[in-house]
Formats: sequence, structure tokens, C-alpha cells
Amino acid sequence: MRHQLEADSIMLSFGSRTILDGIYIQCETNKITGLLGRNGQGKTCLLNIIYGSIKAQSRSIRFDGQSIFEAFKRPDLLTYLPQFNFIPASLSLKRVFNDFDLSLTDLAHFFPEFEGSSNVKMKKLSGGQKRLIEVYIMIKSKALFTILDEPFSHIMPLHIEKITELILAEKEHKGFLITDHIFNSIINISDELYVLKDGKTHLTKGTEDIAWLGYARL
Repeated sequence: MRHQLEADSIMLSFGSRTILDGIYIQCETNKITGLLGRNGQGKTCLLNIIYGSIKAQSRSIRFDGQSIFEAFKRPDLLTYLPQFNFIPASLSLKRVFNDFDLSLTDLAHFFPEFEGSSNVKMKKLSGGQKRLIEVYIMIKSKALFTILDEPFSHIMPLHIEKITELILAEKEHKGFLITDHIFNSIINISDELYVLKDGKTHLTKGTEDIAWLGYARL
């Protein structure tokens, strides 16, 4: 059975400046939905509105037609990878993976550098390693949908390839909404692709649309 996440009628403004205006975007399980947009267009604001951590002047967030405005309280429905580090530095990898009900052995299968690191604390990891752990955990989370905000940033190219493999494998039973400035990685894996421009989302039908909307020349 496929499940659907819809966000529409989203309006957000700060003072006299309108950030989002009548936004619509949808995501389904078994699919990867990409979101592109230049800096300052409001991508992260939109993702946080869907997650429920930012309130908007107008919003409709629905899971299989049921309105849920604080999805952050429902990790069975939605998990969210923010741009910043969110795992406490004092926790060991063993504790982190136990808390998320995930296997460290599986992690080491994809990323051998973490073999035998169960007692290593997050604060001992490099910035890239911390990001890799957080991206992996969100991809493998048990939620029906996962939002990934800049999952490829600060990640070495070899790891980007492996993360892409993980996302493609996990989409068999969940839906992904992904944005990243490494746009080719998003374009290559997305089943549907939106461009956010001037406060509105545009569902694209090909690379010609991306160029026409002024995001990038491909």
C-alpha cells in the first residue's frame, strides 16, 4: 500500500516580505521527491513547516488525507535531517544506534571505517563522520517518510555514492523529500522534482524546466 504526504496552501511571511505563497508539494512512499531552489528561496522554511517545527500563516499538512500539523511528534510518520548536527556529542555510537533501534553492524557493512567504534562518542568524530552518522540514521529510520536537508553536504564523493545507494534501497518501503545544493545528485535519483522560485513550487517535467526556471543550465 502506498502512502502520501501532502503539503499545500502554505503561506509564510516575515513582516512585509513573503517567503512562501500558496505552496503545494507531495511525496509518496516508494518515491524520491527532490526540491531545488536557490539560496534564500525558503526551502528549509518549507521543510520545517512540513515537519511542524515552524508555524506558517497558512498551511495544510496531510498524511493519507489526515491533517497532522506537529509531525515531529510522530516519528513513525516523519523524520527530519536538519542542516545542523542534532545528536548530542556526549553519546556513544552504541547508545545512538540503540536509541534509533538500528544495527551498528549494518553501518560498518556500508562504512567499514566505523568497524569496532561502538564505544566511540560523537564528540570524537570528525565533522564529516558526524554528518555521515546522522544521514545514515535518518535514511534508515522507521518512519514512512524522511526529509533530508542537505544530506550530501560535507560528505566525500565516495560516501555520496553509498548514501545514494542507501536511499534508493530504502525507498522500497518509504518516501523521501530531499533538497541539496549538489543538484545533480538530487536530479539523478528523484522520481519527481520541484523547483522553488519566487515563493512557489513548480513541478518539473525535465531538465529543460529546470533551466527555464532559472535554477541551473544543464
